[in-house]
Amino acid sequence: MDNSTSRRNFIKTAALASFGALVLPNSLFAYSNDFKTDKKVRVGFIGVGLRGQEHVKLLAKRNDVEIVAFADPDKRMLAASQKILKDNNKAAAQEFSNGEYDYRNLLKLKTIDAVVVATPWEWHLTQGVEAMRAKKIVGMEVSGAIKLQDCWEFVKVYEETKVPIFMMENVCYRRDIMAILNMVRKGMFGELVHGRGGYQHDLRGVLFNDGVNPYNSGAEFGDKGFSEAKWRTEHYVKRNGELYPTHGLGPVAMMMDINRGNRLTKLSSFSSKSVGLHKYIVEHPKGGENHPNAKVKFNQGDIVTTQIACANGETILLTHDTSLQRPYDLGFRVQGTEGLWQDFGWGDFNQGHIYFEKIMNHTHRWDNTEKWMKEYDHPMWKKFESTAAGAGHGGMDFFVMNTFIECIKRNIEFPMDVYDLALWYSITPLSEESIAKGGQVVDIPDFTNGKWKTRKPVFGMTDEF
Repeated sequence: MDNSTSRRNFIKTAALASFGALVLPNSLFAYSNDFKTDKKVRVGFIGVGLRGQEHVKLLAKRNDVEIVAFADPDKRMLAASQKILKDNNKAAAQEFSNGEYDYRNLLKLKTIDAVVVATPWEWHLTQGVEAMRAKKIVGMEVSGAIKLQDCWEFVKVYEETKVPIFMMENVCYRRDIMAILNMVRKGMFGELVHGRGGYQHDLRGVLFNDGVNPYNSGAEFGDKGFSEAKWRTEHYVKRNGELYPTHGLGPVAMMMDINRGNRLTKLSSFSSKSVGLHKYIVEHPKGGENHPNAKVKFNQGDIVTTQIACANGETILLTHDTSLQRPYDLGFRVQGTEGLWQDFGWGDFNQGHIYFEKIMNHTHRWDNTEKWMKEYDHPMWKKFESTAAGAGHGGMDFFVMNTFIECIKRNIEFPMDVYDLALWYSITPLSEESIAKGGQVVDIPDFTNGKWKTRKPVFGMTDEF
């Protein structure tokens, strides 16, 4: 047996021995709750647009879930969601469609244990805190906060009500990322020093459409747009910052134990000029120089980079790149004293570079990631691979909804909680502040109020969630 094989076996054996020394999660229900683990989880949906429907599809397949109600003012989206239930031989859900605030009547239902919120970003705070005050456990779709105070409000309401909220960041569950997390926890990367991630995804065909078809169909947005083009593009007109931080930050935060033994302390953000969206409108067959949207000034820079410092000395670099032509690639990098991984692509096992100096005998050459990913595939993916097949985003969405439901059933704390939500969301308004001040360093609040020092990691510690 050569030295590299011997060392790999040693690391693997030692890590497996330590894998059993797990920190037991805390109780989910820190407030008076009548949920009994032997009954179905009764769920309501606030927002059943195209994203919400993906969650409906997953929950409609489960025998331990009852989908009780939908709240959405869009009758087209409600009809599509009801069809999903019918196709899965499930009873129709009660509808709340009388304007934007009819979700409040859904929250009054005593037949609901939890709600999934999948609405435009500007609604997350209002709907999230109202759901917590109504004693409904919350599954919250990802975004960035509109204002920093929103993040504090999430924490305040949680600490007042003790109603849990789950941050539904699906990229944390990406298969290659979970394999890397497994390697990190086995000590293969040594002491972590630096991480990178981002949202590097050409969204031009999402931000503009023809008002009927959601993707790559036109140059309209706002009142004339459909789906995300109806609301998301307006953020690019008015704002300039790291608009969508959680996909890039979440996985790195898990590897660096952020909020659980480590924390983010400060950031500095810079923005490039904005030319990509205007160019897209002008060059689109349904747009052109004379199209009204060609006169719109977009404030959001095409490339936003955010440098973040951590309490334990690590650094993180986030990149927001959604307004220019590019292939999909979230740009992850994990670097420590013993190893380095960089991804390219959409998460396939062979889409990356990896290097372990000692194991590879100081070759200074990248190795094929595929064999490493297969060898250190996370136990969770091994267990649920067939069940997750066909779920959205390469199976990631299955793990998000499975975690949400199973934690409720088992009375186990969510692995991504209100403190993670507040912190990850806060990157958006803090980056906006930094950019507006010429890249000035901005302090990142401690939303845990010191509890990060004693909180223990729980994400991905077993083959369950």
